[in-house]
Amino acid sequence: MSSEDVAGVHDVVVVGAGFAGMFMLHRLRELGFDAVVVERAGGVGGTWYWNRYPGARCDVESMQYSYSFDPQLEQEWEWSERYSGQPEILRYANHVADRYDLRRDIRFDTTVEQADWDDEARQWLLLTDRGVYRARFVVMATGCLSTTNEPVFEGAQTFAGATYHTGSWPHEGVDFGGQSVAVIGTGSSAIQAIPVIAEECAALTVFQRTPNYSVPARNQPLDPAEQADWKASYRERRAEMLDQRAAMLQRLPDSEDLAKEATEDEFARRMEERWAVGGFTFYRGYGDIVFDAESNERIAAFVRGKIADIVDDPEVAALLTPHNTIACKRPCLDTRYYETFNQPHVRLVDVSQTPIERICAAGVVVDGQEYPADAIVYATGFDAMTGTLLRMNITGRSGRRLADHWDAGPRTYLGLGIAGFPNLFTVSGPGSPSVLTNMIPSIEQHVEWIGRCLVELRERGAATIEAEPDAEASWVDHVNAVADLTLYPTCNSWYLGANIPGKTRVFMPLPGFPPYVEVCEDVAADNYRGFAVA
Repeated sequence: MSSEDVAGVHDVVVVGAGFAGMFMLHRLRELGFDAVVVERAGGVGGTWYWNRYPGARCDVESMQYSYSFDPQLEQEWEWSERYSGQPEILRYANHVADRYDLRRDIRFDTTVEQADWDDEARQWLLLTDRGVYRARFVVMATGCLSTTNEPVFEGAQTFAGATYHTGSWPHEGVDFGGQSVAVIGTGSSAIQAIPVIAEECAALTVFQRTPNYSVPARNQPLDPAEQADWKASYRERRAEMLDQRAAMLQRLPDSEDLAKEATEDEFARRMEERWAVGGFTFYRGYGDIVFDAESNERIAAFVRGKIADIVDDPEVAALLTPHNTIACKRPCLDTRYYETFNQPHVRLVDVSQTPIERICAAGVVVDGQEYPADAIVYATGFDAMTGTLLRMNITGRSGRRLADHWDAGPRTYLGLGIAGFPNLFTVSGPGSPSVLTNMIPSIEQHVEWIGRCLVELRERGAATIEAEPDAEASWVDHVNAVADLTLYPTCNSWYLGANIPGKTRVFMPLPGFPPYVEVCEDVAADNYRGFAVA
C-alpha cells in the first residue's frame, strides 16, 4: 500500500452520515477530535436518503423524531405534519448539515470495502473505493436499516418492465400512471407504499406471504398551537421521553393494568379510544401486551375484528388477517391500508402456501398463473442491524473476522463494543434498545457516551479500549434473558433476522431504554467496567 493510497489520517473515522453520523461528527468536533465521515450515498440522511418510496413516513411523531442536543435547533425548525414524510425529514437532515457546516468533513460517494485493525500501529485501516483512511478509532454509524434485502427469484432478470426496491428508490421518483404494478411484500414499507401506489396505477397486485397487523397512524397537518405548546416545554418533555421504555411519549397515558382482567365493556371502550387516536398509543392501552400471551391475543383479536369490519370481501379480509402474536414484529402504522383492498383495481395474492414460482418477462408467476405487470416493486425490507457491518469485511485482532465472530449471531457489549475489535464503536448496535425505541434519543445517548469515553481515554493517555470477552458473553446472556421475558421472540421477524435466508436467528435489540441507559452510565462510572483499557 503506497502513501498515495492514503486518503486521510484522523483521530476518528465515522462511517455513515445519517442522524447518528452527523451528530457524532458534530460532537467530536466540539470535543476537539480530528474526525471525518465516510458515506456511500451522495448526501446526508441515512435511511431517509435511500427510502424515497411513495408514502415513506416516520412512525414516530415529528415533535419527538428530532435532535434534542441544541435548543435553538428545536425552536427554529417547523414541522408540518403529525408524522413527517421522507421529503421533510430529508430537508431537516440537510438543514442540520448546513447549520453546523458538517459537509466539509463528510466524504460522500465513498464505500468502505474493508476495515482492518493494525495491532502494531494500534489503529484502523479502512479501505474505501476512494482510498485508504487511517484512524485510532472508528465509529460505525451505519444505521439499523441500511442494507436492503434483495430477494432472489428465478427469472427475475428476464422481466421486461422496470423493477424497484423500496429501500433504494429512484431519487427522481416514479410515475405509475396507467401501469399494472406488482408489489411483493407486505411489511411496514409496503403498508405505507401500497395505498399511494394504488392511487396512481391502473392495476395493483399485491403478493403477500405473511399478513401484518397495522393500526391507523391518523396522520394530519400539525396544529400550530400543538407545535407551540411542545416548544414551550421541550426540555421537560425531552426528559419525560427518556423515562419511557421506548423513549417516546404517547398521546394518551400508558396504562399498566392487564388486558386479560378488563371487562368486555371497559376493554372495548379503551381499545376504540386508542384506535381513534392512532399511532403507537394503541399499543400502550394495557401494560402486558408484550408480556402475557392471553392479553396479547385479546388485543390481536380486536385488530382482527377491525380488519373484518374494514375490508368488504370476507375472503380478502381473511387473507389480510394475521394470527401470530401482535407487536412481536415492528408495529405498522398506516393510512388507509386495509381500505385500499376494497378498490376494484387492487388484487391480493396469497403466496404463503404456494410461493412465487418465478418472474417472467410479462410479470409474476404463482402456481402456474401469470400475473401481468409493467413494473415490480420489491418491498422486502432489510438485512437489519448486522447486514451493513458484515458487508464491510471487518477484521480485528489477529485477523479475526467479524463475520466469524458473529457466526452464531451478533455479540456485543452494551451494543457499543465488540470483543477482539479494539477502538471500534457501534451506534445503536445489536444488544442495545435501538429499533425498539425512538431512534434519535437512542442515537444521542450512544453518541454522548462514546464522546465522553474518548475524552476519558485522551485524558488518561490510553491508546485502546476493547470489550472483554466475558463481559460480552454476559451481556449477550442478559439481552436474551430480557427478551425471553417478553413475547418478542415468539414469531419470525427481522428483530431475529428471520427475513434473511441462512441468517442465524438471535433476538438482536434489547427491550427497555431507561434501565439500559442506567447500565451504560454505571459502566462508565465504574472505570469502564467490562472494557479493557490500555
